[in-house]
Amino acid sequence: MPRLLRDARKPGGRARAPRQLVVRDEPRNAETAPRAMGAYLTPAADRFLRANFAVPRLSRREHRVRVGGLVERPLDLGVDDLCLLDQRTITVTTECAGNHRTTLSPLPPGEPWSGGAVSTARWTGVPLAALLQRAGVRPGSLEVVATGADRGQVASGQVSYARSLPLARALHPDTLVALRMNGEPLRAAHGAPVRLVVPGWYGMASVKWLAAIEVAGEAFAGYFQSERYVYREPGRAPVPVAEMRVKAVFTSPLPAAQVGMGPVRVAGFAWSGGARIARVEVSCAGGENWVPARLMGEDEPHAWRAWELIWTPPHRGRHVLRCRATDDAGRAQPDVPRWNELGYGANGVQSLIVEAR
Repeated sequence: MPRLLRDARKPGGRARAPRQLVVRDEPRNAETAPRAMGAYLTPAADRFLRANFAVPRLSRREHRVRVGGLVERPLDLGVDDLCLLDQRTITVTTECAGNHRTTLSPLPPGEPWSGGAVSTARWTGVPLAALLQRAGVRPGSLEVVATGADRGQVASGQVSYARSLPLARALHPDTLVALRMNGEPLRAAHGAPVRLVVPGWYGMASVKWLAAIEVAGEAFAGYFQSERYVYREPGRAPVPVAEMRVKAVFTSPLPAAQVGMGPVRVAGFAWSGGARIARVEVSCAGGENWVPARLMGEDEPHAWRAWELIWTPPHRGRHVLRCRATDDAGRAQPDVPRWNELGYGANGVQSLIVEAR
């Protein structure tokens, strides 16, 4: 089970509330703690951490990003060079592809993410399209491969972390080569000094510690494109993980909370990689009598949407609340997550147990 990672103790010796739940120490992988999940923008100290290898030690002054492959003019850019280019700021919800893996049965291999591997931030950087246009993409190009500076051992040997995007997604104006998060320079654990941010896709596409961008004329078959971050299902060909599936989660009350017999605010967030959220429904009877929740707050194209419902417990004792989302494209959360061998994309209807006293 994930363990709590706490801040320094408060004056007087009392521990602060946990900010993260550590899933693995080396490399550090951690979930946002339940008490921190209610913020629309996730502070850097609370944001979930995901790394396949050790965090590389990079110098902002010396680090370079190289753009090559099927281009007319290869580029070799420093961080200061990137900072001089036109910047764009967008708000993006990023979810780890393995989030809620623990809801699948039988449990697949991989980090046992229980639901906190999702966060939202405002990213500032250079559109990847601007770099590709500056380099001049050649005819016949199919994909753009992003490679990070992190490197480590897998079954086939030493590899760098790398993932590809279809050319159309790479050229989307909101796909960023990001330099800042929530108005501050990136932290090392979040990809400093420069990283990719791909709105709408699971986090494996947003390559951290970005070192190289290569335009390719054929499908990329690297380890993290063909062996990991793929949907493997019985009787089906493997498919690389891409867009986030529609999902709604609870942020309040907290799990196993005790509530009074008066009105209770039930709240959470909902998101989808392919469309805006159309509606969120909540069942206060374990899966019957679904009622619409109120969508509220900011409605940004690549960010989660807040929702709430006022519920009054009908009696004392234990209650099971459930929530589900539907997006504007008509995609709805399934009652049970779709099982796959590596445990990606789990988006079954969420449940919350509360005790009314």
